Amino acid sequence: MKKIMIVLICSLFMVENIKAQNYKNLLSLHTTSLKVFYSNGYEPRAQAIAQQVQHAMEYFEQLLNSRAEVTLLVLSESDWPQYTKMPVVGMPHYKNSKELVVAAHDNALWKSFIPPLNELPEALATQIQNTYKTEDGTLSMQPFFDLLAIHELGHAFHFQAGIQTQRKWMGELLVNMMLHTYIAEQSPQLLPALTVFPQMVIAGGSKDFKYTSLDDVHNRYEEIASQHPKNYGWYQSRWHKAAADIYDAEGKPAVQHVWSALKNQTETLSHSALIDYLEKSKSNGVANMIRNW
Repeated sequence: MKKIMIVLICSLFMVENIKAQNYKNLLSLHTTSLKVFYSNGYEPRAQAIAQQVQHAMEYFEQLLNSRAEVTLLVLSESDWPQYTKMPVVGMPHYKNSKELVVAAHDNALWKSFIPPLNELPEALATQIQNTYKTEDGTLSMQPFFDLLAIHELGHAFHFQAGIQTQRKWMGELLVNMMLHTYIAEQSPQLLPALTVFPQMVIAGGSKDFKYTSLDDVHNRYEEIASQHPKNYGWYQSRWHKAAADIYDAEGKPAVQHVWSALKNQTETLSHSALIDYLEKSKSNGVANMIRNW
């Protein structure tokens, strides 16, 4: 019996030691309900993102009567390949249902979305300048991408709640609805940072993208996200815009209705049956997005 206990203790120690080594080259923050690890030199960024994520976590717990366990990684470009297999540096994502990854600084992906302002409508160009101009006069999409940590938090909630989202794109729309609702209700001063970027991407059109339908992104989700990041960004921008429109029309209950609808429907529905089900579940805005895509 004593030998068995020693083996069990040693095994537990080895497991904990392996866990501790997972982030051995990262620094950690102490928060009340969130595990945070970040690249050296980026503590202020990690603190700012963690504070927003933790506040959003508390909000979603109340809004959806659900809880999630989350580890947040805020990574520099040099640390990125050590802690995630996502090939696109700067693409916010979840490694699994509990581990969320965001970038610690500006990067090539974020910069790739900056358009020639002289090719945009003057009003939109002015909005972009007012929203994303840095102290040195250049443009950075960081204010938008920082908010995507809350988008990723939404994925942690629906995965850990065991929700069947019916379609891969529905999971993205759901978490964008969660994100938009949180910002609109709790931090409305950040709405420009959240909404101008999608307007900018959508205004660029889709003629250069290989994939544009909802079926495309459902069937080729991993390929589009990892190999066609700008095409994926266009999809996400469409879902961000839809989330904003749905919130403006239906308010905070919209995300509660679709959360409940998806939670209660475990079997996959056909296209027409899904639209009918959403309408019967008071998710008219989501049904209309599908119908009018």
